[in-house]
Formats: sequence, C-alpha cells, structure tokens
Amino acid sequence: MAGDPKRRAAHPTARLGRMLTTDKAALIAEFTSGSDTRAEAAALEMAAEGAKSLPLLKELTAEVDPDARWWATRALAEIDDPEVPALLMQALTDPDPEVRYCGAVALRCQPDEQATASLIQALDSQDRLLARLAGNALVAIGAAAVPALIKVMEDGSQVARLEAARALSEIGDTRTIPVLFKALEEGSVVMEYWASEGLEKMGVGMTFFEP
Repeated sequence: MAGDPKRRAAHPTARLGRMLTTDKAALIAEFTSGSDTRAEAAALEMAAEGAKSLPLLKELTAEVDPDARWWATRALAEIDDPEVPALLMQALTDPDPEVRYCGAVALRCQPDEQATASLIQALDSQDRLLARLAGNALVAIGAAAVPALIKVMEDGSQVARLEAARALSEIGDTRTIPVLFKALEEGSVVMEYWASEGLEKMGVGMTFFEP
C-alpha cells in the first residue's frame, strides 16, 4: 500500500523530510542518485513547499550536473508562482537537450503568456523535438499566442511555419482563418493537412473564403 507507514519510513526521501528545502547537498544527492524514484519523490516534496523552495531550485537550475538541472526544472513545473515561468523559459536554452525538453513540457503544463516569445523562437530550432514540444506549449497558451504564431506563418522559416500551422490548427482561433486558407495554396502536403484540420475544426472546411 502506498500509505503504509513502514514503507514511508524506509523511503530515503521521507527520512530526509523537510531538510531538502534547506540542504542543497541533500537535494543534489537525491536528484543525481541515478534513481528516478528517489529523484521524483524529492522533486515532488520540493514542489509541495511551493514558493519556499524556489531559491534552492533556482540555484540548482545552474548546477553543472544536467540531472540536477532536469529535476529542478521538473519540480518547478509543479509550482504555481509568478517567478516560475522565467525559470522555465531559461531551461529552453539549456546546454542539455533533455533539460530543454523538460522546460518545454513544463511550459505546456504551466502555460504563461510571457513565455510566448521564447517558445516562438524554439519553433525554429534545429532540434525538431524541441520545436514540437514548444508548439505544444503554445497550444496550451492558446489565444494569447495566436498573433505571434500568425507572424511566424507570414514571415518565418518553413520548418517554423509548419509547427505554427499545427499549433494554430489545434488552437482553433477564427483570427487564423485567412492565414490558414492562404497556407492551402502552398503545395505542401503537411501544411495543407494542418491548415485543413484547423479550418475544419472552426467549421469552415473548404467553403470559399474572400479575405
């Protein structure tokens, strides 16, 4: 049973208890232990402390060990605080790709309009998984991200435009109807697919549209 007190007493993170919020070395030891179970438990314990844990987690986002940065970002994803989005945006440019992915996923879980510009920039990344995850985060932001996504459709690179088209099709904002109709004429199968999906979602389909 998950609630078995004997099992809780035997869990290394349970033994550390509230120490994790003040003892940097103890937290790093959990995050870099090589055990996902231990690291996840420590991350969730930090998240449960909310804003109190932010100073230490912020320090860990600058640690040399990428595991420490990854799990710090994982913990931040669970904390609802105005300081968190900026730290997650910082993760998008981390040297380690796994930390970048974690930051993008975290921004999808905690959508914030102020992250729009950073996520738009990530759409043009050579790392296509990062671009896809950034697109997902923009979908989660929703209507507030639409103007920036339309701009990508108008003058972005082709790879960024494909991700923007996918994001716009999933958001389903009627402001995108003209740009999605225009995308149908490009001769790109993928672009046509996402444009058609978006228009269908908004109930427009292939109805003739005069801008």
